[in-house]
Amino acid sequence: MLIAEKEQNKRDRDSALNERVPPLKLSGLSAQELQELCKDLHRKIDTVDEARYDLEVKVAKNEKEIQTLSQKIGEMKGTMNRTKLKRVKKTADDKLGALTELKSSKADFKANLKTVKKEEEKKEEVTDWRKNVEAMSGMEGRKKLFDAGQ
Repeated sequence: MLIAEKEQNKRDRDSALNERVPPLKLSGLSAQELQELCKDLHRKIDTVDEARYDLEVKVAKNEKEIQTLSQKIGEMKGTMNRTKLKRVKKTADDKLGALTELKSSKADFKANLKTVKKEEEKKEEVTDWRKNVEAMSGMEGRKKLFDAGQ
């Protein structure tokens, strides 16, 4: 079965090569035609080499980026480790003492606050608007407005 599989693979490879690359007919070609054929083959080889080099550079860049990201992940995992909390046993008296300290400290905070007096807003007297209009009309009213503006 292995021998049959190898032969099948060889036949598949030969058929693929025959489809992609036509067989060379070197007989009957002059020296000039052979040189042109060689130059053409060298140009194709150069383009393939350039493409291969570009791909190698991209692969190297991506591998380096993957490595740096994996290092960052490792560093982040290291910083994410939390220390385990230790269980502390306290007596009932210690617990009550801690609670009373909290209550007294809240009272101290409230005692230290400054009291702010609210300023009473000045209320303008409500007068009849008609009297106000009559008082402000004419030259005397304009003089009052001018004096109030300064």
